[in-house]
Amino acid sequence: MSPLTRVLEALLFASDKPLSAGECLKYLKGAAESAPEDEVVKALAKTKAEEIMAALSELEEDYAVQDRGFRLVESAGGWKAVTTPDVVPWVRQLFPENRPTRLSPSALETLAIIAYRQPITRADMEAVRGVNVDGVMHTLLERGVARITGRAEVPGRPLLYGTTEFFLEHFGLKSLEELPNCAELQRVELPFVPQKESLPEDLPLPVAAEEAPARDDIPAESSDEEKKLALEEAP
Repeated sequence: MSPLTRVLEALLFASDKPLSAGECLKYLKGAAESAPEDEVVKALAKTKAEEIMAALSELEEDYAVQDRGFRLVESAGGWKAVTTPDVVPWVRQLFPENRPTRLSPSALETLAIIAYRQPITRADMEAVRGVNVDGVMHTLLERGVARITGRAEVPGRPLLYGTTEFFLEHFGLKSLEELPNCAELQRVELPFVPQKESLPEDLPLPVAAEEAPARDDIPAESSDEEKKLALEEAP
C-alpha cells in the first residue's frame, strides 16, 4: 500500500463525515504547512486530485476483494467507510438506542415524487397522490430528506420543495441522475393543477380579513357590497 493510500485510509477512518477528493487534497497540503521539515509529508502535498481519486478507487476495490466487514462508498458528499449489510445485526448492538425509523409507504411515495420532479409544490404532489400531504411533508422535512428550495412564480407564490444532500447519502446516490429510470420518469406529464389566487401557504390572513374590529356605523343587515362602500367612504 502506497503512502498516499495509507494516509487516505486514515483520514476516512478518522472522519465523521464523507470526504471529497478536494477535501483530502486540502488536508495533505495543510499537513505540509504544519510539518515543512518532513520530506514524505512535503511530497504528498504535491498530489493531484486525479491521483487521490485513483487511490480511493483502489481502496474501494481492495476492501471489496478482501470481503471485509466494511467497504468504501462514494456519495454526493464524498467518500466514506461504511459497514457491510451482512454485519448489521452485530453492529446495531453497539447503538441500541439508535433504532432506525422507517418512512411510511405514503412518505416514501411523496419523497419519490419530490426526487423525480423537483422543484415541486405541495399542490402538484397532492394532484399526483390524490391526498393531502401536509403531515407527510412535515415528516420528510423533519428527517432531513426534503427541503424548501424557493417559491413558484405563480399566483400565491407557493413553496417549492426538493431533496437534500442527506437524501443522496442515505440512498447511496452520487447524484439525482442515478435514480432508477430517472430520465423517463422526469418526462412523464403530471396532472394539471389549476392555479388559484391565494395567499402564500405560510402567511396568516390579513388583519382586515381576520381581526378587523366591528364598526357601529355599518348596519348589521347591510350587504357585503354596502359594508365595503361604507368602509371606503369612512373618514
